[in-house]
Amino acid sequence: MSSVPEVTCRPRSRRFPWFLVGLGAAGLVLALARAAGAGGIPDAWVLAGCVLASLGVAGAYGLVIRVHADASGLSYRTLLHRRSARWDDVADVRVRVQYARHGEIHRVHVVMRGGRTWRLPLPVSSSAEDRTDFDATVEALRALHQRYGTPESDHLAVLSKGTAGRGLGLPVLLCALFLAGAALAAWFVPVVAAEKLAWTSAVPCAGQEEGRDEDCLTTLSAVVARTEVAQGRGQSFVYFDGGRPVDRVSVSKEGAGGFRAGDRVRLTVWRDGVREIAGGRHVWREHFPAAGEVAVTAAACVLIAGYPAALIAQRRRARRRPADELLPSPLPFAGALAGTAVWSLPYCYTHPTLVPGSPGGVVWAGLGAAVSAGLFVWAWRATRLHTPGAATPVPVADAGDEDVFLSARFLESTEYNPHGFGTHIVLGAGGPAVLPHSGPGRFAARPIPVERLTVRTVRRPRGGDGDTVTRDWDIAELDDEGRLVRLAAAPDDLARILRAFTADDGTPVTAAGSDG
Repeated sequence: MSSVPEVTCRPRSRRFPWFLVGLGAAGLVLALARAAGAGGIPDAWVLAGCVLASLGVAGAYGLVIRVHADASGLSYRTLLHRRSARWDDVADVRVRVQYARHGEIHRVHVVMRGGRTWRLPLPVSSSAEDRTDFDATVEALRALHQRYGTPESDHLAVLSKGTAGRGLGLPVLLCALFLAGAALAAWFVPVVAAEKLAWTSAVPCAGQEEGRDEDCLTTLSAVVARTEVAQGRGQSFVYFDGGRPVDRVSVSKEGAGGFRAGDRVRLTVWRDGVREIAGGRHVWREHFPAAGEVAVTAAACVLIAGYPAALIAQRRRARRRPADELLPSPLPFAGALAGTAVWSLPYCYTHPTLVPGSPGGVVWAGLGAAVSAGLFVWAWRATRLHTPGAATPVPVADAGDEDVFLSARFLESTEYNPHGFGTHIVLGAGGPAVLPHSGPGRFAARPIPVERLTVRTVRRPRGGDGDTVTRDWDIAELDDEGRLVRLAAAPDDLARILRAFTADDGTPVTAAGSDG
């Protein structure tokens, strides 16, 4: 690919964009003609013309969009702006994976020397069918960059889900939204508590005060005319005969189902609203949320905000790591948040102000805080980045002549791993071999030619290593007579496997380096 003189990317078909442009022009003429004929008053035809005109804008975008790269540099243009840069100003050419509902979308990102990132409009891959052409274009761009520029990375960086280079925009937004929701719910706690207290302490109005004091209870008589029970989550209503004293009252589904036409009921009015309907067979009361319920909502929002906050902390912690390096799973933080919810949500329900009102509450809050602190310390340690290749191998001789089956997989298809069928490696007296199962026995085993293998480096997983690699595994890059072969396994298992990869003369395979 180093002999590629230039790369030009355009949309594959230009007929459809031209069709959209023509459709948009017709829609614009239609909208203007109808608007002029109707005296400037928009109607359905004007709206349809505007919709067609917007399609024309999309078609014009497809006609104008273009990405070009040659010896002088990289440039692209869209309908609104143009950009160009010399290869010396480009730090790296990467691939970013976006996750849509029905698959993955691969796009090219260009990182500049100053840290800015361009997202190229082309090429784009949204299916496995066009992935080959996309990969070929990316390799051509990287070949031009390597020939005329100075890349910062010696490999194609793929920023997939869980890599260190993913942006912080979405986690920050989610964290801010949930914290704002928690603050709003916390602000309502004293308001809800005051309203609940006022309702429970309200007394019937005296004769001369009835209808004047909103905080006293007024009792009125009424006759049920009919009820309307909603289907699903809709509102249910109770209607009253003659529209007196009110036309209808919104009630729960169970409340509407408990009344029948002709029932004589008593209505309790408080603060200009019907709060209770009492009949001979059924009584409905409006639900006033307790302060504890709102406090639980605020605490739940804080706990939910803790997960994107953990993602932010993880990525800030790995800010000096390679952008395409996979970070450990954040699930330990989710476990710590779940453990905190077990004690904090009941505590917030019984103590809406968060102030313990008894020695038992003090013990409850103190023990819960200590448990949460321990859980978060454990989560922080469980998600730390280990140094690849630092695990101490367990000698195979400790297991005697018995076969040992370890979960590991080669990421390339070779004669000893055809079509990537291997899921385990067996070690023992029969020599290392690749297996499609976890044992026992060596059925379908493919011997590994360890005499040909040399360790280049041991590193952390990257975004381009595929979904079959677990985040807490390590990857050994092996040289198989000039060909790169990647072997993935848990750190301890990988150290043990590399220990067993010895030449015929018993000399261990030498490591060419370690990627820290």
